[in-house]
Amino acid sequence: MSWFKKDPLQIITFKSYGTNTHFYIRGRALEDETINLEQKGLFGLLLNSWKRFETDEIKHATLKVTLINGQTITTTTDNHGYFKIDIKADDLEDLTNQNGWLEYKMSYDNETIKRHIQNENRFLGELLLPCSQSEFGVISDIDDTIIHTGVVSTLKWKVLLNSIFKSAASRIPLEGAADFYHKLHRGVSGTNANPIFYVSHSPWNLYRYLEFFLKQNNFPKGPILLRSFKDIFKKKSGDLAQKQIEILNILKTYPNLKFILIGDSGEYDADIYLDVAEKFPSQIAAIYLRSVKHKKKMRRVRSLFNDYNQIPVLLVDSSEQAIRHAKQHGFIA
Repeated sequence: MSWFKKDPLQIITFKSYGTNTHFYIRGRALEDETINLEQKGLFGLLLNSWKRFETDEIKHATLKVTLINGQTITTTTDNHGYFKIDIKADDLEDLTNQNGWLEYKMSYDNETIKRHIQNENRFLGELLLPCSQSEFGVISDIDDTIIHTGVVSTLKWKVLLNSIFKSAASRIPLEGAADFYHKLHRGVSGTNANPIFYVSHSPWNLYRYLEFFLKQNNFPKGPILLRSFKDIFKKKSGDLAQKQIEILNILKTYPNLKFILIGDSGEYDADIYLDVAEKFPSQIAAIYLRSVKHKKKMRRVRSLFNDYNQIPVLLVDSSEQAIRHAKQHGFIA
């Protein structure tokens, strides 16, 4: 961002997921423009938003992944600084901690780089391998499901207001959402460690913003799955939404695990979840859709489920209502 000197380099690792034999991680190599997630003041917030979207990515950089057993894997970033490693592996469960997270280290692997690299060229990442005692997983939307964004507002003006003019530290979660998610994470026994996956139409540029929000507001830790700007503009009519692609990938990765889908009634979560439930009927345990203050959208969503009785579906007015429903269906204690 500086016109007088080059910013130091960093690697942002995105929390991901895998299995005992599937190593799958993503992230991005960027210049570090020192974004303050607790920033206050109009000018500072505007500057942070500019930095978030006017990124200086590190293209075609060679990166190295180091596992705790010393094994190394190399990858190269693309034209937008993104990297993805999706490979078969052996005995990854042996490398996880008691909560099912596999920690790894990433670094730039090019000795010719003369730029300053943050953190002494050590960037930590995490990969979730659901525990054997997990009874089900949870796949949750973020926007207007756990954080109010205003996606149903006229011309989406509230989305703009909330994303640009509010810091991650000042955003407030929907009441009771974190408690509900922790109950689902703990399950009936209280120790199930049911995995939570967060999916959103938001771009990867907001990853750290959303990660900070989830941590600050005490939501269970889980993979955060977003999309890149290039996918937004490349999408053609008839293509699946990136959110739906991410959900399908999760279901295919864990074919023996049932999932609860949580979203909102404002956009197209209902359509996506209904389609997913029809394609994977044995894997969807329930659907929860938070109600929105928009009569037309609520009528449309209700009409989708008028005659639907394959799995439990609840249009949620409050977290307390969702908790009661989950208890009745044996998801939580």
